Amino acid sequence: MAVLLGSLSIRARATLTTVMVFAVVLGAGALATSLGLRSRVHHQTLLAVTHAARQTADAVERGRLHGPITPTKQVADIQVVAVDGRVIAASPALRGQPPISLARPAEGDIRLDKVSCSTSPGGGRTCSIIVGMHENNSPYGNVMVYASAPEPPMLAGHALEVVLTGFALALLALLGWGTWWAVGRTLAPVERIRREMAEITASDLSRRMPVPTTHDEIADLTESINATLERLERAVDNQRRFASDASHELRTPLTGLRAKLELALAAPEAEDPAETMRSALKDTERLQVIVADLLLLARLDAEVKERPEAIDLAELVTEEVRRPFRHELLTHLDPGVVVCGNRVQLARVLTNLLANAERHAARTVAVRVGRDGDSAVIEVSDDGLGIPPQERERIFQRFTRLDTARSRDAGGTGLGLSIARDIASAHQGSLYATDGVNGRGARLVLRLPLASGGPS
Repeated sequence: MAVLLGSLSIRARATLTTVMVFAVVLGAGALATSLGLRSRVHHQTLLAVTHAARQTADAVERGRLHGPITPTKQVADIQVVAVDGRVIAASPALRGQPPISLARPAEGDIRLDKVSCSTSPGGGRTCSIIVGMHENNSPYGNVMVYASAPEPPMLAGHALEVVLTGFALALLALLGWGTWWAVGRTLAPVERIRREMAEITASDLSRRMPVPTTHDEIADLTESINATLERLERAVDNQRRFASDASHELRTPLTGLRAKLELALAAPEAEDPAETMRSALKDTERLQVIVADLLLLARLDAEVKERPEAIDLAELVTEEVRRPFRHELLTHLDPGVVVCGNRVQLARVLTNLLANAERHAARTVAVRVGRDGDSAVIEVSDDGLGIPPQERERIFQRFTRLDTARSRDAGGTGLGLSIARDIASAHQGSLYATDGVNGRGARLVLRLPLASGGPS
């Protein structure tokens, strides 16, 4: 059954399931109705026949039988039969007829109930409900009073079941059609969404599904699909732009490396081999840095989870500033500022921020570690030219360099700040640029949630 339903559409499954469930319910209801009606009609007929037999038995007991037996409104066939089978008295309908029955009650009982059926020469079958009352102390001797009534047509055939079956089938057909129509109408927007989605390709992700005005689950589904398409379009655009920028960044050192090697091969006597190899090594190192940054970005984009650990930011900064700097380095580190995260990645953030500040500083680079409410804060500032407000978001885009940065240092990959922000986001934090201290230079602020079990 499950295999059969699984091969059908949702519309067909819903309709078939509904019809099957209601078929069981209607079948049980029709059976109960048939049995109940049959029992009620039989009981009512039996009461009428019993009343006629008891009324006649009372008359026999008092010796008041004078002429034909008076029938009741519902029972016309009544007889008083002696032990030897003689009909002592009868109702007008049975005058001159043989006894209705010769059956006797069981010993110790005075009443007999039975159904007697006979077949006519034409093949018809008729049944009667008979009630007998035994009177052995009547003025007429030991006699039986019989009352009989034809079995109602409802009990004689199966007309009731035919009617109930026809009614149930008509109701099931109406229910099946209604369910098919209602489910089809409900799923119509889903079919439209399916057709629209089938026409969307990677080359055109700008299309959106029309949102129904019904404010129901279908509308919620459509809004979710549109939001997914928007994220997918943004991701594909970022991927294309990233691939274009990456190919451009890789082409520059590769072109330089190839030119140097070709020149060295073309005129070996004009080039110092050691100098050529040193220059080629420098280009190779630049390529290695770019590839490493690209791999790290790919891991961040894939949201690869690392096992977090408690990190004291003051200790992390202390470790990272041990290397020599070209400019004066000032630190203000509050102890006990602890976050949970990946030590290698957070060290990479700090390294990128320090490298960016050192590249743009005039004389001084400052690092501050502190606490602000539920957040840990690292600020890296310099006394350089600063970052124009309109450029403060663009510097976090991949392969972005401001003109001032290009003029000061052509060796950057343009990925450092983008990597730093992605790492901050992966740690549920943020990284942004703001005005420098005392209005001079630039200040990059990293905010991370404090570790819940860290010292306060």
